[in-house]
Amino acid sequence: MYTASDLRKGLKVVIDNEPYIVIAFDFSKPGKGQALYRTKLRNMITGMILDRTYREGDTFEPASLEERAMQYLYKEGDHYHFMDNQTYEQIIISEESLGEARNFMIENLNVKVLLFRDRAIGVELPNFVNLRVIKTETWVKGDTSKSDYKPATVETGYELRIPPFVEEGELITIDTRTGEYSTRVKG
Repeated sequence: MYTASDLRKGLKVVIDNEPYIVIAFDFSKPGKGQALYRTKLRNMITGMILDRTYREGDTFEPASLEERAMQYLYKEGDHYHFMDNQTYEQIIISEESLGEARNFMIENLNVKVLLFRDRAIGVELPNFVNLRVIKTETWVKGDTSKSDYKPATVETGYELRIPPFVEEGELITIDTRTGEYSTRVKG
């Protein structure tokens, strides 16, 4: 069990039978009375943010989360299918639960699936993924009237800005933490 004094940014706790992560934390000790712990907590399933204030004696159950190595297989409607790399068991995660990760999901991508009480609640992607550019503007050498980057769409439908020398059909590396172009894949 955690107490209010254990609260810190990044701590995962269970509130009302759902996992929450502390995203902001502030400690205050008024002149008289107990210390107060003001927190912002994000629900790890729905993404909803809670503002709560706790007192010194309040306790919390740790959120027991499990990570499993899985491979993304395919998308069917709004559902994404994954296979456990060891047991070959398949699970389905909704598009809503994936959040921004869906922008980088390509078949056979190895990811870590986050489970809470045997229920998939999210996906941890590798830091970089290679995706093919399927749509972008052509660039004319010497054209300096436009900015240094141009819009592009990759095979997953994700849109980002890329350097002008990258053409349609080329493979690029994207940083999944920021969603930005990293480099062009030489091949």
